[in-house]
Amino acid sequence: MAGVTFLILAGLSVAIFAGLAIGGGAQPLLLADPGALVRYGLPIATAAVHLGAALSIGSLMVAAMVVSSTYRGFSQSLIVAAIGAGVTTVTSVLSGFLTFLAIYVEPVSLDQRFGEVLWLYIQETEVGRAWLLTVGLSAVVTVLALAVRSFAGVFATGLLAVSSLWPLAEQGHASGTANHEAAVSASYLHSVFAAIWIGGLAMMAIIAWSNKPSPEQFHTMLQRYSTIALVSFLVVAISGVTNAWLRVGEIQGMFSAYGALVAAKTLTLLVLGLFGAAYRGRLLGSLVSGKRNTSAVTLRVIGAELALMGVASGLASALARTQTPVPQVPASQLSQATPAEILTGEMLPPEFHWSNILLLWELDLLWTLIVVFGIVYYIWGHVRLARRGDSWPLGRTIVWVAGLLLLGFTTNSGLAVYGTYLFSVHMVAHMLLSMAIPVLLVLGAPVTLASRAIIARKDGSRGPREWILAAVHSRYLLVLGHPVVAAAIFGISLIVFYYSPLFEWALKDHLGHQWMVFHFVATGYLFAQSLVGIDPSPHNPPYPLRLIIVLATMGFHAFFGLSLIYGTALLVPEWYGAMGRDWGATPLLDQQNGGEIAWGLGEFPTLALAILLTWRWSRSDDRASKRRDRRADAVGDLELDAYNEMLQARAKASQRLNRG
Repeated sequence: MAGVTFLILAGLSVAIFAGLAIGGGAQPLLLADPGALVRYGLPIATAAVHLGAALSIGSLMVAAMVVSSTYRGFSQSLIVAAIGAGVTTVTSVLSGFLTFLAIYVEPVSLDQRFGEVLWLYIQETEVGRAWLLTVGLSAVVTVLALAVRSFAGVFATGLLAVSSLWPLAEQGHASGTANHEAAVSASYLHSVFAAIWIGGLAMMAIIAWSNKPSPEQFHTMLQRYSTIALVSFLVVAISGVTNAWLRVGEIQGMFSAYGALVAAKTLTLLVLGLFGAAYRGRLLGSLVSGKRNTSAVTLRVIGAELALMGVASGLASALARTQTPVPQVPASQLSQATPAEILTGEMLPPEFHWSNILLLWELDLLWTLIVVFGIVYYIWGHVRLARRGDSWPLGRTIVWVAGLLLLGFTTNSGLAVYGTYLFSVHMVAHMLLSMAIPVLLVLGAPVTLASRAIIARKDGSRGPREWILAAVHSRYLLVLGHPVVAAAIFGISLIVFYYSPLFEWALKDHLGHQWMVFHFVATGYLFAQSLVGIDPSPHNPPYPLRLIIVLATMGFHAFFGLSLIYGTALLVPEWYGAMGRDWGATPLLDQQNGGEIAWGLGEFPTLALAILLTWRWSRSDDRASKRRDRRADAVGDLELDAYNEMLQARAKASQRLNRG
């Protein structure tokens, strides 16, 4: 543990001080300088926050994906996760306090006025609330990591640990850039996957040094981690490039101090990725052949990687304190900001035409990566089955890829751009996300493919296959996946979302927007899976019930659409009614147009579901008839024979009565 900490801190410290010197992040300010303690202390404390989060998230990942629950490393991972979360909690308090001193430039004192200003900062400012939320989530993770000892507990704790980084992503440069949503997503993904990469490697070193596993055992664990590290490296690289592009701007920005630090960090990550992929691969082969032992792998590979990771983390902390070439001033704070800029942080797009749906694009990195990885892994599964001689219908691959491409189009194209300003365009995106895309994804049967293509684990650990099957067979999905329940959630959540503060949250907050997209796709997927799903399900309702549910859904959509068409109250008037648009329909007329879209466009996927259900019902009857015919040919038609015998018995009884 001490060796791991030393390696990371050594690279971290050197990089922070070098980065601050190059970028000028610790230079005294001309006006209202907070002092050297704050100028140097804040980036160091922030780096410690991310280091603690890395230990917490990476260790939880190792417990969830790498080691068995009966292995000693499982409990060790949870202890390290608790230590990391504790470090995050303490250093978040320190970072939040130093941020307060940097903003307010207040001399530290124990009088009432200082306490009132500090409380105002915590309670009323976004930065103060963000640090408070990070502290609270990290403290909960600390307690849970010490208490849980099951995979389900590890999963829940991991979700909270990952969530604790979201408030940090909304601070710093991301909060001021004009492309706020893209910057926040890129910063968040960068932090999460860097934490998985760094913390996971540190946990692997701790397991190797403390448990001395056999070469075969450590080879298996290191191979599992390496797969996760590869995905993490790709996400860190892509999100880092996105961040640099948003903050550097034109190529001339690379010749600034910020650009120099970006180049240094990029070079470090590139060397780290290539080194980890090439050299770790060679040593994995050495472990199998018995040429090297666990300690040699740990010292020569993990040690060097941790030092480089510390350098990259230190440069990242220095970058956060360095002036960017692109001014990071929120559009809402500009002296001549338009109403649209004040509300959205972006300039009002040109007048809407349907052709602009294809011409205007706005990057949503989170859903773009989900689409890319979803397509890559699905095709990989298809190819893997084909190589071993198993068949997989090409049609399923086509509909899956089509569904994900449609998801990427909906979240990145002009639908996402204009959906912010026009309710009618938003409703088009809603119909695609909740009805068209889920049906395509369900028909791809991803669970069946995963269960066949991914190798099952036999050592008590959980890989992707085990986690997918555990989720599918959980008691929560057992309830939520029932057709009646899924249909109720699908329909009721539509009303609850649009006629509650949830819609306003989704419009004004980036986190709310991401939740909205996930909710639409998830509820639509549950609904479609319960009716036409190919993947195994504990529920097999009769086709008449399924058809009734579909027809009821059509009626519900019609009711919702009519409520918008004839409604006279504007949904979220302080948003759609305050954009200052000088083109297009009025906000109320546009909302009524959205109601027509909800009624009309929403019926097409529902009608397709009804047709598909009817076709499957017919095929099911045909298969049942063929089974009866084959059985009749083999052993006779027992039901028909029994029926004829009953008729004969009744005829004989009637004859006896007539004779009597």
